[in-house]
Amino acid sequence: MGTWYELIAHYGYISIFVILGIGIVGLPVPDEVLLTYLGYLTSSGQMHFSLAYISALLGALCGITLSYFLGLKLGEPFLRKFGSKLFIKEKSILKTKRLFSQYGPFVLFLCYFIPGVRHIAAYVAGITEYSYRRFASIAYLGATAWVTVFLVLGNRLGSKWELISTHLHQYALFMLILAVLVTVGTIIYKNVTNKQRKNSC
Repeated sequence: MGTWYELIAHYGYISIFVILGIGIVGLPVPDEVLLTYLGYLTSSGQMHFSLAYISALLGALCGITLSYFLGLKLGEPFLRKFGSKLFIKEKSILKTKRLFSQYGPFVLFLCYFIPGVRHIAAYVAGITEYSYRRFASIAYLGATAWVTVFLVLGNRLGSKWELISTHLHQYALFMLILAVLVTVGTIIYKNVTNKQRKNSC
């Protein structure tokens, strides 16, 4: 766990916000492992679940938003010039651009659950001048699902939270299915709520 473990021990919720933010931008942070560890801390009473959740979510949202605006303002030359310094490989850039051109908004949501793509999707959205309103509505929902899934998983695993670091690939399909279900459920809920409001008017 190293440095980020020590930062959390010393600076608590503020460090969670900072670490998740820079992790989304592209610096080497084991995001899923970090989130499950935070879940463990909440299960053992060392941290308050709500505060840990809010700190992690705000960090993820700020990180993905910063990436979007860097892509929007500085364009692809910035990503290609400084990508290596952010530990972003050329192969990952090409892969994400291909996925984004084919699946668009779905990539913005699912990118959090795909290592390598998570760090680049927002850059690509900005580079292609994707509408910020559409970007935020999809990417922020994805961030919420991602943080919720891993934090709750760590909370439920308790002292066995480290299993996620050794068996992450085994949970990948489950995470994707759960994320999709959360999205579909949210969309259905919003549609039903909107219809009820219209009918009551």
